[in-house]
Amino acid sequence: MKLVLGTRKGLIIYDRNESGWQLVSDHFRAIPVTMFFSDELTGRWWAGLSHGHWGEKLHYSDDRGKTWMDGTAPVYPEGYEIKEAVPAKLNLMWCMQRAGNKLLIGTEPGGLFESTDNGQSWQLCEHLWQNPDRPKHWFGGGFDNPAIHSIEVDPRNADHLYIGISCAGVYESHDAGVTWTVRNEGMKSDFLPNPTAEVGHDPHLLKLVQGHPDTLWQQNHGGVWLSRDASAHWQDVRSSDRIADFGFAIAVDHENADRAWVVPGVSDEKRIALDLALCVARTEDGGKSWTALRKGLPQQDCYDIVYRHALDRLDSTLVFGTTTGNVFASADDGDNWETISNVLPMIHVVKLLRD
Repeated sequence: MKLVLGTRKGLIIYDRNESGWQLVSDHFRAIPVTMFFSDELTGRWWAGLSHGHWGEKLHYSDDRGKTWMDGTAPVYPEGYEIKEAVPAKLNLMWCMQRAGNKLLIGTEPGGLFESTDNGQSWQLCEHLWQNPDRPKHWFGGGFDNPAIHSIEVDPRNADHLYIGISCAGVYESHDAGVTWTVRNEGMKSDFLPNPTAEVGHDPHLLKLVQGHPDTLWQQNHGGVWLSRDASAHWQDVRSSDRIADFGFAIAVDHENADRAWVVPGVSDEKRIALDLALCVARTEDGGKSWTALRKGLPQQDCYDIVYRHALDRLDSTLVFGTTTGNVFASADDGDNWETISNVLPMIHVVKLLRD
């Protein structure tokens, strides 16, 4: 099994063998890696880099990271504006996904780009960009502008898409992005003037259960939410003891729609581990109850938080990385944890891959 980490100072790759996890290579040393995607159809790896001076760069590898080639990053069309008198400019590539013959990239400031030539060129999804909700009701949270951080594709139909937007909410398309429907029914966000407004919610990460594709989970600014009807309605499944409440990351069991894992934090204002004790919370019953998994994790003086894409699950292995450069792994779905490293840069992305 391979572990790929996108960090504040490069892309770092581990292999797991009989001796445990071993660091085998690093790439783009000292440059922030904000996005990583492994395309199962082509075998190509993609990495999004955020240079402080040179801006956003896209790279790809066809030999699983041994060598990297310069790719073509998306560009907003000339004259486009985020809002009046604010030019649209690519500030971040945050997520990437394949949908049939297309590759999709979600960006800040809230644009979805698509490619039909395996990433040689990118076109802005005009139908989403021109949606009247965007200039009126989308807004920035952690960033100055709205940002697309999640793209989920129905495995039964590649034209059926979901996106998660901070701050706007969940949108769904049944026609490969030609038309979009707001899917925030049941959501409540206390930071909004109208907490149950149709648009303006802040999903931190959206996950579709591949084996049960009408089930979606989201870790939201305001708790953990579950939909069993293809995002038509959302149910609040946060826990009263707060181990499943505020956070950024969520992982799901793609065979069992009732199982999910989150990593709790205190709040948006206090982005640190809950009670300064690191834990992962797991539900086995669709959020009716949550169990705090702590064995092997630091339980005092812990200031870590886990960002959106920094938790992943493959088979029964879970790995997460933190803002303070700690990386932890479990081989039994979170019951027991081991430390991979305490000395890495801030972790942006965690991805587990089969050898």
